[in-house]
Amino acid sequence: MQEKKFADISTAATPHRPTAEEASRPVPALTIVSHPAPQRAGERLLLSTLASGGSVALSRTGPDFVRPGGPLGMPLADTFLSRKPLQFERSASGGVRLRLEEGGTQVRVVHEPLIGTREFSPEELAAGIPLVLADRIVLLLHLAPSSEPEIPDELGMVGYSSSTRRVREDIIRVADLQVPVLIRGETGSGKELVARAIHQRSPRREGPFISVNLGAVPKELAAAELFGVRKGAFTGATVDREGFFRAAHGGTLFLDEVGEAPPEVQALLLRVLETGELYPVGGSTPVSVDVRLITATDADLADRIRQELFKAPLLHRLAGYEILVPPLRERRDDIGVLFHHFVRQELEAMGEPHRLDSSSREEPWLPTPLAVRLTRFSWPGNVRQLRNVTRQIVISSRGLPGLQATPRIEQELDAAALPLTRHSASRSPPEPQEPDTEQEPAPARRKPSEVTDAELLEALRATAWDLKAAAERLGISRPSLYMLIERSSSLRTARDLSDEEVTRCFHECKGDLDAMVQRLEVSKRGLQRRIRELGLSAS
Repeated sequence: MQEKKFADISTAATPHRPTAEEASRPVPALTIVSHPAPQRAGERLLLSTLASGGSVALSRTGPDFVRPGGPLGMPLADTFLSRKPLQFERSASGGVRLRLEEGGTQVRVVHEPLIGTREFSPEELAAGIPLVLADRIVLLLHLAPSSEPEIPDELGMVGYSSSTRRVREDIIRVADLQVPVLIRGETGSGKELVARAIHQRSPRREGPFISVNLGAVPKELAAAELFGVRKGAFTGATVDREGFFRAAHGGTLFLDEVGEAPPEVQALLLRVLETGELYPVGGSTPVSVDVRLITATDADLADRIRQELFKAPLLHRLAGYEILVPPLRERRDDIGVLFHHFVRQELEAMGEPHRLDSSSREEPWLPTPLAVRLTRFSWPGNVRQLRNVTRQIVISSRGLPGLQATPRIEQELDAAALPLTRHSASRSPPEPQEPDTEQEPAPARRKPSEVTDAELLEALRATAWDLKAAAERLGISRPSLYMLIERSSSLRTARDLSDEEVTRCFHECKGDLDAMVQRLEVSKRGLQRRIRELGLSAS
């Protein structure tokens, strides 16, 4: 588990080579998510000096951002950024303090403008905080290892996070061995990609790589599909079939969703792993196979064993070596480089090359609000979902000078955004407080799906249809509130009102906008827009 506080580094005068323990200690880092030069996504600046009480001054002229493992780097170098630096310092709580000098680069923390100073807790650093510079560059402030060993190649994997690096190291350690490998990870996290990388670096790379999703194979046919079948074994078996194990002879067989294997298949898998022999369905003579087995699952196999749905001896055999593929939300510093990688692939597939590897002083091709949304989304479908969203964004942006998400995609990204941990910030100037005013504490952040229609309507009425206040009352984001209103069958928006209804209500309420809001039960801002469109004049 990643440490929440970065450790002190010795300040002794005599330099020394970092130990393995020191190299693995996380330190604050800034990773480029989006830049006017798109190819710079993924470059990183380690803020190592903060651990020893130093500070880092960041401006357009320095320091250099370096791609992890690369020898050379360069500063942010965007002329819209100020030469007056942002100051990053260590805070008393073990987090990071960001100080903005007057007249310096405009900074937003997610969507909130930074004024003066803000502190980020160790918990916020562990989660990662998007910082928007001059509405042109998005940086992720997060924790990263203070030193990373160089990996010889990407093994077909895109990303530079410490989690991705550990997976690459695991692949290199086990690839040349003959032991079976069990890959664990959520759906869409890239387990088959890991299996292919193991095969490509193994002595079996010239042999076949057969991939089978057991969850998609009918249970009654699973044994025949895997181990083959003899002619006449059952109705419809008109010829001998070799099965996936024999098709993978001399190579690698990858079984995804192995937790879904029916009991009889589990018993046969255990025999193959123990003896190297299998019996085709309907056959009486064993067949020897030379196959390396790699399996994957997103299920809790220990829980399935307790429920007697999976055999414990089989798990022990399958897990000769285990590799854990982290979910995308735990390696958010990879999101920018993954997104740009998928953009390139989609543009190439459509035959529409774009100037993705050049610098530009024009507006960023990836707008910063979209980059922030991508970074904060929880990605329940992981890398597979990111690729699908990327494809939709690229297609919907055809003919436009830059990328643009549809309102539906924006709503989906906002609805499942990771909440920022509340911070104890010191701001300048402080906001004035009424000395004797009791303030109702803000409700905890909630999932939009937890809000009922009745609760939604009650909050809107209680706040006189002030959408910002209603969202705060419900403990959800404003975009999530918009989505709930759109989906509600009992609510309507100002654009749902007919011209006649708005005009009649305007005259009956004598132009009193607040009275109109109460009667029509729509947002004040949306109603103002309709009134202007109709040429009416509200009081």
